Amino acid sequence: MFRHAASCLRNRSATSAGVSRGFSTDPASTPPADEAFASAWRRAAPGVDPPRTPLSFTQHRPPASSSIPAKLRINFVLPYDSEFSDNEVEMVVVPTTTGEMGILPGHVATIAELKPGVISVHQGSAVKRYFVASGFAFVHSSHVADIMTLEAVPVDRIDPTAVQKGLAEFSQKLSSATTQLQKAEAQVGFDVLTALNFAVMGQ
Repeated sequence: MFRHAASCLRNRSATSAGVSRGFSTDPASTPPADEAFASAWRRAAPGVDPPRTPLSFTQHRPPASSSIPAKLRINFVLPYDSEFSDNEVEMVVVPTTTGEMGILPGHVATIAELKPGVISVHQGSAVKRYFVASGFAFVHSSHVADIMTLEAVPVDRIDPTAVQKGLAEFSQKLSSATTQLQKAEAQVGFDVLTALNFAVMGQ
């Protein structure tokens, strides 16, 4: 059975030799057209031009660069402000729900949900650290990273005393909660204050 499988693999390799197969993330050579919808429309209403669908407004995505640049471009935005706007940096480290993720030029395109923690922006010899409670990070194949969050506070502006006080309060609320709603609210506050305390202690 294994010899048969190996033979099939060799035959497939020989057949596909010289044929370039693109990745699923490679853009199409032309924007996709909603031909199925247009054909159905023409059959139903031959004398009326089909309306334009959202797909017809889709712009062609430019191909990713074959070379990896030395810098990563980031946009770090909040609803009311922008910490970074198309700035070049060496690296960004973000706290995701699956662990800390370092983003460098050439990083694979991905979307990551942020959890309470510290975002570190490495720009030259300086490292700027921000505490965020939630958000999303979008890494594009064009060596651009977009970070979006509702709040971002520089770690050096956080009051350690206030953090300790808030952590004690939410710890008490969590232990004394009697309903599922109270437990959920207390758990969210406790998790955020725990992350805040860790950020302050590690600065």
